[in-house]
Amino acid sequence: MSVAIVTDSTAYLPLELVTSQGIRVVPLHVVLGGKQFSEGVDVTTAEVAAALRKFVPVSTSRPSPQQFLEAYEAAAASGADSVVSVHISSDMSGTAESAEIAAGMSPITVEVVDSRSIAMAMGYAVLSAAEAARQGQDAKTVAAIASSRAKAATVIFYVDTLEHLRRGGRIGAASALLGSALAIKPLLALADGRIKPIEKVRTAARALSRLEELALRAAATAGESGVDVAVHHLDSPTRAGDLVDRLRAELPSAATVTLVELGAVVGAHVGPGTIAVAVSPRPTASRD
Repeated sequence: MSVAIVTDSTAYLPLELVTSQGIRVVPLHVVLGGKQFSEGVDVTTAEVAAALRKFVPVSTSRPSPQQFLEAYEAAAASGADSVVSVHISSDMSGTAESAEIAAGMSPITVEVVDSRSIAMAMGYAVLSAAEAARQGQDAKTVAAIASSRAKAATVIFYVDTLEHLRRGGRIGAASALLGSALAIKPLLALADGRIKPIEKVRTAARALSRLEELALRAAATAGESGVDVAVHHLDSPTRAGDLVDRLRAELPSAATVTLVELGAVVGAHVGPGTIAVAVSPRPTASRD
């Protein structure tokens, strides 16, 4: 049996991993000033950050079912007899719904996984799915592995302002912070696919220090298989790079800490200056 892996562009997997692992990526779309672009194809994060700073209208949209169907048909044409398709939380995007529609038209079986997550918290789950597929696991097992790893991940992030989340309608329970938004620097997290506030901090420096503390705490509970950590940023490479250095100094040598710029779609909703950390415990190695 051959299981192909499909995901969407909000996994923010580095291109070399996508290529080496044979993962198919379906892009979400960004609309800048009324013109539509495909994430990772013809729009950069820098362009989105510049547009947000100039108050140019920025919005995002899901891939069409046809885009997913084309990916599934390509997988079938390459010899796969099933697909595991792993996607951004359905509470943040309709992407998984488009994948489900396409799955119903696919020439081969498709297992759609709503990761309930985003960015490299989802990306690491996709990589575990690709590894399980290489080991010959069937599609349902591969899907379960992806879902389990995504569920185990912790995503914590700092935003300079809640305004971009408010405009995009993705703010969820964090809307309770809006009344005091000018006086605080919020720390937010994902909880079952939704954004929730976790702490209100008075300064950016304190918020980033607390973000580091929470990331280290999450990593400490990862277990004997170890942990992978991604530090994401939007137009804030120095602060993100400094955080990467500190986390590498604090975490065990077996842990990986990777710097990954946020893409255009998520960037459009969180805004410039955002720093996020995805902490993903590795799956426990099976024992015969």
